[in-house]
Amino acid sequence: MPIRKNASSGIWWIDIRAQGIPRIRRSTGTTDRQAAQEYHDRVKAELWRSAKFGEERDHTFDEAALGMLKLAEGQTSYDKKVLHVTYWRSVIGENTPVRSLTAGKIMQGLPTHTTNKHRKATPLEPATKNRYLATIKRILNLAHAWGWIDRVPKLSRFDEPDKRVRWEPPSVIAKVLEALTLEWMRDICLVAVATGMREDELRSLEPSHVDLPRGNAWVVSENAKSGYARSVPLNADAIEVLQRRLLKAKKYVFERPSVDGKTRKISQVDARCLRRACEVAGIEDFHFHDFRHTWASWHAQNGTPLMVLKDLGGWETIEMVQRYAHLSPSHLAHHAQTVTFWSQQDQKEKTPLVRAA
Repeated sequence: MPIRKNASSGIWWIDIRAQGIPRIRRSTGTTDRQAAQEYHDRVKAELWRSAKFGEERDHTFDEAALGMLKLAEGQTSYDKKVLHVTYWRSVIGENTPVRSLTAGKIMQGLPTHTTNKHRKATPLEPATKNRYLATIKRILNLAHAWGWIDRVPKLSRFDEPDKRVRWEPPSVIAKVLEALTLEWMRDICLVAVATGMREDELRSLEPSHVDLPRGNAWVVSENAKSGYARSVPLNADAIEVLQRRLLKAKKYVFERPSVDGKTRKISQVDARCLRRACEVAGIEDFHFHDFRHTWASWHAQNGTPLMVLKDLGGWETIEMVQRYAHLSPSHLAHHAQTVTFWSQQDQKEKTPLVRAA
């Protein structure tokens, strides 16, 4: 049957089978039979011309998005990409030819507010809008590389404010850790501030990725934000926590107890528990990622060279570490003594630096 209606949704689907043409089964996205039939006929004609004359048929947004997601499998940002694709499908339409997408159509469809049904809608930050644009730009770039479109529409980025750096001194961090009421939260936060590891890296850390005798852990490439594996040296604070966690760890080092007494993977850190601990410690606007900022800030303040800090934290470029440069002891300080002259003069020869009244 060339078209059929889905009994539950009422949406018409097409099913095209013909000699020399690959079988096509997809939703038309409409409950109107005539519109569905017209869509079926257009797709079949495009496929026929492609098979007969070698003409490139129009590929849909769904095809391009699915191709992008297949290539993104295993990446730490995969779930975010799925979220973005789901949104763009609802705005653009799954069967819309990717060739028809223009910069204007994309920018008009860009989300402006959050859509959480349990919270009041709030305007999206420029950085969030840029992430949505980055996903659809990746789809378009791949479509261009595959020969599906002639050019990629130019999409403007939104200006983002300077990267936020939020850190606290050791005495305050100690108060926060002591105020955490969940043991697994206290452990994961302590290792975060002791190693600078990101949330995703900690949540996906497996026992086989930890070598306590050598004081080392590994972030494997599929769990690294940069896509590159790296070694993470462990200090005494991190070793003490990991040693204890490994005794009861199953698949992951950091697991949380469930109601049935078993353990399960941590899908995300408990932001509410951390917020309450921060209130007890008397600080505001401190999030889990700020443990990483704090770790990097402590290193910079204690003289760790920025190039070394870059490798320790797994940053791709030195520019990403420059945000901590102002906290480090100045490497120019000893050069300041090169031009002194007044303090070198004999005390008797000095003229008081006091202007006459």
